[in-house]
Amino acid sequence: MSNRIPATLIAGDGIGPEIVDATLAALDALGAPFEWDAQAAGLAGIKAAGDPLPQATLDSIRRTRLALKGPLETPSGGGYRSSNVRLREEFKLYANLRPARTIVPGGRFDNIDLVVVRENLEGLYIGHEHYVQIDDDPHAVAMATGINTRAGCRHILEFAFEHAIATGRKKVTIVHKANIMKALTGIFKETAEQMYEEKYKERIAMETVIVDACAMKLVLNPWQFDVLVTTNLFGDILSDLVAGLVGGLGMAPGANIGRDAAIFEAVHGSAPDIAGQGKANPIALMLAAAMMLDHVQRKDLGDRLRTAIDATLNVDRVRTGDLGGSASTAEFTRALVGRIANG
Repeated sequence: MSNRIPATLIAGDGIGPEIVDATLAALDALGAPFEWDAQAAGLAGIKAAGDPLPQATLDSIRRTRLALKGPLETPSGGGYRSSNVRLREEFKLYANLRPARTIVPGGRFDNIDLVVVRENLEGLYIGHEHYVQIDDDPHAVAMATGINTRAGCRHILEFAFEHAIATGRKKVTIVHKANIMKALTGIFKETAEQMYEEKYKERIAMETVIVDACAMKLVLNPWQFDVLVTTNLFGDILSDLVAGLVGGLGMAPGANIGRDAAIFEAVHGSAPDIAGQGKANPIALMLAAAMMLDHVQRKDLGDRLRTAIDATLNVDRVRTGDLGGSASTAEFTRALVGRIANG
């Protein structure tokens, strides 16, 4: 196929290789234009190069500016720092895009179609933390510093407004905690209101909401929202809440986008307890691959993939165990590839 697009492929840890293979099968059936450069990260990176984020992987993404990534293992508490966070920092991937759409109807919530846009580089996740020793307790006091900049706020807010307008959305909700964190999230709310008046007032609706009220409203009436944009910590929490409205993280794709690179991923964990058993649901990564196709101006292929996933689940009724079915990863993939071939 002409016009091949170089892209980095990171299989990841745990179930990562299984869901990556399933996704590649679907992309091959579509005739997707990617030319893959396979690299390692996470535990696989440590085994291959002694580093959870090897230099070869960074060099590959720097060259391709595009990556599809399976889940990476990150130890809780001690151990090495998150490779996901390092990737965001290395390539200044300031925008985390998390769509959530009902695919399997009949759950607690139907007809959900939301997008969470999360700032990825600032806030309380910058990692400026330390302990203060008192007497013989070295961890007597824990401290963290959060930083939000005007420039960082403008970057993510512009991304959210422009994405919402380009995709035909009707409203952007600014989520904050400016009633308590008056400086740290006040700057976010203030910048949003200024930008809206300057540039977006005639183009799309906007509202502001305090984060705790937003969480309650998402459970009581999620249909009142369209696009939510917020700071790093709040976005991390709310994007998982929104994923829960559509069946969980197995249905939740994600994209990390910056000016010079974009990395697409399944946002769930590596699930080492089921690795190698053929139980993994590959849909989140497949939906991330559809977002990746949209990103490279092949929305036609992205839409075909989303349509095939819908039909495999709801017409053919082929579903993995987490969705109430009995299909293995391979069985679901074969059914999906058949749908693509006949679509």
